Amino acid sequence: DDATRGVREKLRLDGLIGRSPALAAVLEQVALVAPLDVSVLLTGDNGTGKSQLARIIHENSRRATHPFVSLNCAALPENLIESELFGALPGAHSTATRKVDGKVAAAEHGTLLLDEVGDLSLAAQAKLLQLLHAKEYFPLGATRPVRADVRVIAATNRDLQRAVAEHRFREDLYYRLHVVPLRMPSLAERPED
Repeated sequence: DDATRGVREKLRLDGLIGRSPALAAVLEQVALVAPLDVSVLLTGDNGTGKSQLARIIHENSRRATHPFVSLNCAALPENLIESELFGALPGAHSTATRKVDGKVAAAEHGTLLLDEVGDLSLAAQAKLLQLLHAKEYFPLGATRPVRADVRVIAATNRDLQRAVAEHRFREDLYYRLHVVPLRMPSLAERPED
């Protein structure tokens, strides 16, 4: 029995494997949130399909014909995260010999997935907050802001509320990302999958 049958008629679900009632419930939420141009915070254990869920949100949004760009925040050294996110002008740092576009520019008019967002440093969190609040950012070495038209989807397996309480994650950023929270159920909650 496939509990996701009804929602499969509403959404493009390329490559999605699963038929559990728990997954169907999340997909019903996705059907509601995908058309809205708001930030989404995906939570859940590693390996539950948060990145795939982010792609499904993108593919069912008005931004579907534009880029879907993913950045794993945990995989980058602290000193490269800002350059990767926002780009850099020549001379902005020791390896910037030419203009480098960041992931925000690459995702223009599309969707930017910030995977493992809970691993961002407080400094990078402040710059991400600027992007979400003002819809603009400063590439490294720039004196003028660049406008950005991107939808941000953040994913994490960390308890961000606890990180906020422990002053490891900015409360204002948490609320900017937490506009629509979606929790991907664990595989234990989805035995059919």
